[in-house]
Amino acid sequence: MSQLKITALFINPNNSRVLMLLGQLERMNGEAMVKDADMARQITAKILHLIQTQEKSGKEVMSKGSSGMEVILASLEVRTDISRGRRVGVFVSKGGTGILFQLLITASKEMPPSEELMLQLHSLLAKVGSKDRKFGVKARLSGALNVTVNLMKQNLQNTKLLLPCLQVLRVYSTNSVNAIYLGKNAVVELMFKIVAPYSKKNTMLMSHILPFFFPRASLPLFLTPSILLLPLSCTETNARRAVDGGHVPILLAVYLDWHRNDTRHRHMLIRKGLLVCLRNITNIKLGRKAFIEADGMRVLYNTSTECLPVRTLDPLVNTSSLIMRKCFPKNRLPLPTIKSAFCYQLPHIPAVGPVAQLYSQPPGVDDVVDESDDNEETEADTENDTENEEDEKDHRTNDDIETDLNKLHPKKSPSRPFEELRAYERFFVELSEDFQVSLFSSSRSTRPIIVPTAQALSPKHAPVPHSPEECNTTEGQHTQLSPPVPTPPPAPLTPLELDAIHLTKDQDRKEKAYIPSPDGHTTLSSLSRPSSQGQRIEQELAHVNWGSDCGSEGAEDEGGEGAVLEVPDTALLLPLHDPDLYVEMVEGTHSVPQYAEVAYPDYFGHVAPTFREPLLERVYGVQRSKIFQDIERLIHPNDILDKVVYDLDIPSGPVIEDDGESLRFNSQFESGNLRKAVQIRKYEYDLVLNSDINSNHYHQWFYFEVSGMRVGTTYRLNIINCEKSNSQFNYGMQVLMYSVQEAISGRPRWVRTGADICYYKNHFARSSIAAGGQKGKSYYTMTFSTSFSHKDDVCYFAYHYPYTYSTLKMHLSKLEALRTPQIYLRQDVLCETLGGNSCPLLTITAMPESHSNDHICQFRNRPLIFLSARVHPGETNASWVMKGTLEFLMGTSPLAASLREAYIFKIVPMLNPDGVVNGNHRCSLSGEDLNRQWQSPNPELHPTIFHTKSLLQYLAHIQRAPLVFCDYHGHSRKKNVFMYGCSIKETVWQSNISATSSDLQEDLGYRALPKILSQIAPAFSIASCSFVVERSKESTARVVVWREIGVQRSYTMESTLCGCDQGKYKGLHIGTRELEEMGAHFCVALLRLKRLTGLRNHQHLLDLESDIIGTQTKVVNSCPTTYVMEEDEPSCLEAIDYSAESNDEDAEPEHEHGSEVHEIPDHLDQLSDSETNHRN
Repeated sequence: MSQLKITALFINPNNSRVLMLLGQLERMNGEAMVKDADMARQITAKILHLIQTQEKSGKEVMSKGSSGMEVILASLEVRTDISRGRRVGVFVSKGGTGILFQLLITASKEMPPSEELMLQLHSLLAKVGSKDRKFGVKARLSGALNVTVNLMKQNLQNTKLLLPCLQVLRVYSTNSVNAIYLGKNAVVELMFKIVAPYSKKNTMLMSHILPFFFPRASLPLFLTPSILLLPLSCTETNARRAVDGGHVPILLAVYLDWHRNDTRHRHMLIRKGLLVCLRNITNIKLGRKAFIEADGMRVLYNTSTECLPVRTLDPLVNTSSLIMRKCFPKNRLPLPTIKSAFCYQLPHIPAVGPVAQLYSQPPGVDDVVDESDDNEETEADTENDTENEEDEKDHRTNDDIETDLNKLHPKKSPSRPFEELRAYERFFVELSEDFQVSLFSSSRSTRPIIVPTAQALSPKHAPVPHSPEECNTTEGQHTQLSPPVPTPPPAPLTPLELDAIHLTKDQDRKEKAYIPSPDGHTTLSSLSRPSSQGQRIEQELAHVNWGSDCGSEGAEDEGGEGAVLEVPDTALLLPLHDPDLYVEMVEGTHSVPQYAEVAYPDYFGHVAPTFREPLLERVYGVQRSKIFQDIERLIHPNDILDKVVYDLDIPSGPVIEDDGESLRFNSQFESGNLRKAVQIRKYEYDLVLNSDINSNHYHQWFYFEVSGMRVGTTYRLNIINCEKSNSQFNYGMQVLMYSVQEAISGRPRWVRTGADICYYKNHFARSSIAAGGQKGKSYYTMTFSTSFSHKDDVCYFAYHYPYTYSTLKMHLSKLEALRTPQIYLRQDVLCETLGGNSCPLLTITAMPESHSNDHICQFRNRPLIFLSARVHPGETNASWVMKGTLEFLMGTSPLAASLREAYIFKIVPMLNPDGVVNGNHRCSLSGEDLNRQWQSPNPELHPTIFHTKSLLQYLAHIQRAPLVFCDYHGHSRKKNVFMYGCSIKETVWQSNISATSSDLQEDLGYRALPKILSQIAPAFSIASCSFVVERSKESTARVVVWREIGVQRSYTMESTLCGCDQGKYKGLHIGTRELEEMGAHFCVALLRLKRLTGLRNHQHLLDLESDIIGTQTKVVNSCPTTYVMEEDEPSCLEAIDYSAESNDEDAEPEHEHGSEVHEIPDHLDQLSDSETNHRN
């Protein structure tokens, strides 16, 4: 009684009469209520009358026919201020729910129970139940749950009483135990008995039946789409009962009935509720099977197609699409094996790891379709797509941050004895050079200095050559910067069927090239080019006329006969490009497939376009339309051609001859990647990428040729075995296309192309073997549409601007033309790779001003800068940034001269030549990510990493550790250019671990270089930088060089593969011009760093930076480093659904700039005083 009194006091300040009436009601709670139900209703009405006199708002809901309980409901519902929530809350907290349950049980004993009283009690329980967290438990323990169920079973035709029972039942079922209990007591079957076809009478009934299938929702009287979409994670048992009872066809029939009759779309919520019921049932394998057998795909496809013209029906279309994608039968990729089409036998197999697992698998078990009922797939990407990177999962936590302070401090003892490292002294001749013989002669050895390859001896046992002849006994071909010694003319390449370039040299050494014309006929064309200019590309482009009179159609012959493909003269545009030299370099490049073809873009070269290329604006509904086209394959299988037109797994040859009605594909050239092409419809093709050699995954990089197209026809190309759960293709990124016809017309360039681009999960299942043991994973489709402008054209498509290993060798050879007597340039061969390709090592600095002891001493004691790039083959943008750095270092500007005088540069421009040559995306021939091998590299399996680390270890031993180490990378899921570094303080701060002040002693100089870049480089974003050390990155170059070598300024510089969302290039794709510019900006930043570190410099030259680089210093706010926790994309107009199991509520919103922004104390954002006084 005391609880009722308190409640009465809350409801009515004038409580004396209310207390008396409540006392009467409590005394009737028992046998008296059974005998006199009318008296109970009269007392309730009097109490509600008192409430009416206190609440003016009650007048609006009172009517002559209103009963007492309805007034209570109205009184609780009408108030919209805070008092409304407090009233219900106090009622619940004081035991009001228990009293109502007692009244319900007592009233149920009356035979028959009072219909009006039951209606009023259930309505009130439905109202107050959502405020009581233990409502479901109380209902089950008190027996009220059974009372409600029995009352429903006895009144299936009584809509008036059935509605409040359904209301309270859905509140009961918010408790998962209750949901299972109700399922066991045949309530699921009961619900399907109540499900009714379309009629105005059934509208309210249906709105209360459907929420029963979402027991975790706390639903108000009127349903909303967001509540209907709440996930049902505890009703698998009920879903099975629905399937076993044959109710899936019933739901489909009822949905179809409501769809046909609800022509004015007034009951969309009921229709969506039926769809969500189907969605929950199809979460299990039995449900999906029943859905297919009931022809659910056709029903939902047809109804969704009819809904497409009405934008307000998008929720129905999206939910239908979700169900159909989920129920689409899972298929294997159309491949005999998911292992690479190319085989390379390793010298030995690692004992553990993915490569060991790959070799231990029996034949035929590498691609198993895993049937799983687990539809709550995490979108965590386990591929670790770049040093930093793409293990940035969709649902991120700080669990990966390193918390072991011992691992956050440099190692105290050296890892290798100096005797083993002494062999690397030969790579640092400049540290002991006396220049007494010839001061301004070439500082390069006549023959490259070779460290024994991995197949031979380790450096520890390497014999030291004593003569140039002895140094030249190493097997393999090595690029040198000096003009090569005349050699006999090389044999022509193997004759090719299509688009091959053959170079022959007669005795007069007059160069001729056999180049196929666009119609496929080989013609003879004399090549004549002016000598290459030694000027910078930026200066050359300023004088190029890009007018419209270049004659885009001039070289095109309508008849296709006698057309001669003229080689474009790119000498003035590309001073570092020579087609003939490129072909020679290809001849010395070793690939596993033994490529004999040369791709046109690599032969002709690429001139960056002068026009802007904005990011593609996403068209609303594009993803949905593409998915529906995919679903049509199952609905209308007779319309599918399924014709294989290109297949690397065919022994007779990948190109399959046809009647000329299909596109022709090719990827048999350096860095090419396309394994299979299947014609699906007349103008639609499914493309399958090749996995990395000695691997069964890593599908992202593509580079292939297309010919045989029709002018003006729109083709759809689908790359169907992508692996990442997110992609910049959903945020404006376009593919790259190179047209040979455009090239011969004077425009040799890659351009962004493609419409209707989107990226989504498809119905091809990933084997758990290739998915790190995760079951139920699927591949993703990257689809785009394109058309062609020229007849008989040959076009190439690529993920990013290709930069092959042969291109690097050509550029290094051409750099010799830029060397002046004042430039110290030496190229060594660091080692040979597994595939027999040499790994070049460059040394660039300035020659001493004279051979005086002071100048020579200054030369030897310059700080070292160590740069590397292209450890991941698919990150071609890293090579373009490196190209910009190399060209700047070899330039004649005062800035370049000052930079050379300040530092000695050690550069490994391509750490993974084998991966680049063979078209891998991430791995070397060992099948491993080389940037995860820095802790313990194997000299046989990872020679480039082993020897590069040895160089750094040697420098550490002689107390000449680099001032800066930077590894150039590319990032596929973020925009802009940014850096990752290493900091004890910021790692500890992010992880909230306890540490003493001595543990956190750290010079803040690691922040200097990123801050400088943010001020001078328009593409650089300091907001995306991070200096947190993560456990998953402990074996990367950045962390190992920081921890083991002791380089404080150890970085990874990430360049976007897409574009920028800030600064000068906001909203634009990033191109080779911007990437090379970034490489030059990095050099300028090193000049400013020299000033900050107190090194001697030419102060007056720093004022020329803006004029020479062509950019004004931009003012930025002191932006704290952010630990990026989410993707950095804004939300699109169309909700992007990456997975077949996601829904509107489950999807994480995309945020501008990414992430949870963790502010860092101001003192961490300032350059330390100790840095200014630093001496090397």
